[in-house]
Amino acid sequence: MTILLLGSGGREHAFAWKMIQSPLCDTLFVAPGNAGTASIATNVAISPTDFEAIKKFVIQEKVAMVVVGPEDPLVKGIYDFFLNDAALTHIPVIGPSKMGAQLEGSKEFAKEFLIKHNIPTAAYDSFTAETVEKGCEFLETLQPPYVLKADGLAAGKGVLIIQDLAEAKEELRNMLVHQKFGDASSKVVIEEFLDGIELSCFVLTDGKNYKILPTAKDYKRIGEGDTGLNTGGMGAVSPVPYVDAVLMEKIETRIVKPTIDGFQKDGIPYKGFVFIGLINVNNEPIVIEYNVRMGDPETEVVIPRLKTDLVELFLAVANEKLDEINLEIDERSATTIMVVSGGYPEEFEKGKVISGIDNIQDSIVFHAGTKLDNGNTVSNGGRVLTVTSYGNNFEEAIKKSYQNIDKLHFDKMYFRKDIGNDLK
Repeated sequence: MTILLLGSGGREHAFAWKMIQSPLCDTLFVAPGNAGTASIATNVAISPTDFEAIKKFVIQEKVAMVVVGPEDPLVKGIYDFFLNDAALTHIPVIGPSKMGAQLEGSKEFAKEFLIKHNIPTAAYDSFTAETVEKGCEFLETLQPPYVLKADGLAAGKGVLIIQDLAEAKEELRNMLVHQKFGDASSKVVIEEFLDGIELSCFVLTDGKNYKILPTAKDYKRIGEGDTGLNTGGMGAVSPVPYVDAVLMEKIETRIVKPTIDGFQKDGIPYKGFVFIGLINVNNEPIVIEYNVRMGDPETEVVIPRLKTDLVELFLAVANEKLDEINLEIDERSATTIMVVSGGYPEEFEKGKVISGIDNIQDSIVFHAGTKLDNGNTVSNGGRVLTVTSYGNNFEEAIKKSYQNIDKLHFDKMYFRKDIGNDLK
């Protein structure tokens, strides 16, 4: 079959790498893709949110399935666009409906869903510019640190954790009145801070049945020791060493199952990935957030651990037969380290020539922000490359990734040297 994959990051390169291994995939197009996907599939210069251009391309190339990587096209309703168009309705889209995508598109919608279905989550309230002073009063009822979340999509940067009450009030006004995150912060959710260890649980669902994918832990802060600004993610480890069968059972019965049941009770069409951001507080899992797609860079450690054919899984999702598939997981650990542009997540330069990729051995390089320029692979984003390795344990895998990063070079290249240290 001919498949179209939407997106251009490390997550999409990892998907493409796995999908082309399937005998079910004859031709893979990636829109718009990057230098990494260009080497294994065919890149197409179409934006993932240009639905009319996607429609034209899908009909022209007789595409049999569309797999959606990033959240933007899902929140904008690509699933519904296909479903409601007579020329496209027969083509499955792997990703939730616009209503389902609100779980990521609106923090308030997600919190209401969690409370409604009795899924453990932190106490919260939400505020707008009109109620900003009530928000300040609500902050006074909480213990520090204070958690402020932009309601809308802010590219992973819309969450602030602040120790000082006066500063929290000032930032609340910045977000609501001065639109620090643009439209994304026209509404802000204030949440009670939970102290524990974070982890990510990934679920693939056809709306009724589900499969729990390997757990992963990512590292969001730019600086070592988890300091500095939030990023899209600087590295990841899978599986999470401290997640035992007891905790996993709690996650499934208290969180995963009620989430999928909630889709059915609320009439939410959902065929795709559910990313559940959790915090483990005294061995009790509590939901921090939902995302409606795979995380990045977690995809680069979760997908390489799947032994099962990914295209076969997607077909089972489309046909609501996920219960008929046996999910096989590689027992080895996988780790990934993200290599970023100097200055990221603030100002950074693009177009830096990357060398050394061909020298990597015993690791997989997934491209994130790269493109081809006159035969050279050059940087084209904040997060540039990610180096994934397997090992009998995460320490062994991490060591391999770092050894291979030493072979890479581009001007002002930066990476964290402490990924996984907190797990030792």
